[in-house]
Amino acid sequence: MRRALEEARKSAALGEVPVGAVLVDDSDRLIAAGHNQPIGARDPSAHAEIVVLRAAAQKLGNYRLPGCTLYVTIEPCVMCVGALVHARVRRLVYGAAEPKTGAIESTHRLFESGEFNHRPEIASGVLADECAQLMTDFFTARRKLKKPAD
Repeated sequence: MRRALEEARKSAALGEVPVGAVLVDDSDRLIAAGHNQPIGARDPSAHAEIVVLRAAAQKLGNYRLPGCTLYVTIEPCVMCVGALVHARVRRLVYGAAEPKTGAIESTHRLFESGEFNHRPEIASGVLADECAQLMTDFFTARRKLKKPAD
């Protein structure tokens, strides 16, 4: 998760929402790392999770990623959960919940329906305070920039 936090900081430095992700294989070997970049890439699907899944699929030569664990700093959204299912990621580990768009425990609880043909193992709350603080700091700074001068 620390490596995912490094990636999230890269996003923040670029003015992107600070979300980072890494994918490792079953022996904890790093396959891919990435961060949010929808603004810079001009791609609404360029969330950290999608960036990492694409890079890993290219590296491994297969869109299926069984035996892999995805670490992401913030609870994935609906789009990213769909990509995890299609990629057959074995395990998802995330830091902080995302109360506005999170699709695991927050706004949606997609895996509770039992309707998906794949369900990764899920662990949440890993370095949650640090992951959440990065988001809080980013949006606090952004709001300050938007306020007119007194």
